[in-house]
Amino acid sequence: MIFDPSEHPFNDSYKLMIGSIVPRPIAFVSTQSKNGVFNLAPFSFFNGICSNPPSILFCPARRGNDGKIKDTLNNIRGTEEFVVNIVSENFVGQMVDCATNFDPDVDEFEISGLTPAASKKITVPRVGEAQISYECKLNQIIPVGSDGPGGGFVVIGTIVLFHIADDIYENGRINLQKLQPIGRLAGNSYTRPLSDTFKIVRKIKPE
Repeated sequence: MIFDPSEHPFNDSYKLMIGSIVPRPIAFVSTQSKNGVFNLAPFSFFNGICSNPPSILFCPARRGNDGKIKDTLNNIRGTEEFVVNIVSENFVGQMVDCATNFDPDVDEFEISGLTPAASKKITVPRVGEAQISYECKLNQIIPVGSDGPGGGFVVIGTIVLFHIADDIYENGRINLQKLQPIGRLAGNSYTRPLSDTFKIVRKIKPE
C-alpha cells in the first residue's frame, strides 16, 4: 500500500500515525491560566530531547473540529510554566476524565478528583497522585502545519525540578515495576508496556 497524505484528509493521516507510532508515553500536563484556573490534559505526542539541561517536548494539536488552540497551550503562553506528570495505572481513569474539551474556566483537578500539589520552583501545581512529575519552564513554542484542524505545536520545556516518589527511586534509577507506567495506542486503547519486556545488549564500539 502507498499512501500520499496530500491526496487524503488530515484525519486519515492522523489515524495512520496513532496506529503505528506505538506505544506512546503520556505527558499529563498541568497548567494554570492567568486568572488562576488550573488545567489538566493528557498528550501522547511526548518525548525527551536532551539531559543538559534536561528538556522535554510535547505536541498539542489544534482541536480537530474547529482548529482552535487548546487551553493547555494558551495557559503556557501566558505563564511560561507547566508540569509534566507521568501517568501510572492507578489513576489512568482519572486522566481520561481530563481528555474532554472543557471550557477554559473548568478546573480538571476538580472534575477528576485528582490532588493539586504545590510545586517548589513554579506556581503551577503538579498531580499529587503522580509518582514522577517534572516542573518545567517554557523554552519555546514552535507552530507546525496548518493554522486550522490538523495543525499543531511543539512545546519545548526545560525541567527545573524533578519530583520522584521515594519508594520507586533505587540506586539512582527508576523502578519501573513500582511506577507501572501506561502507554497510549490508537482509539480508546492503552497498554501496560511492562507486561512483556526483553533485553538486548548493544555494543558501545564496533569490534
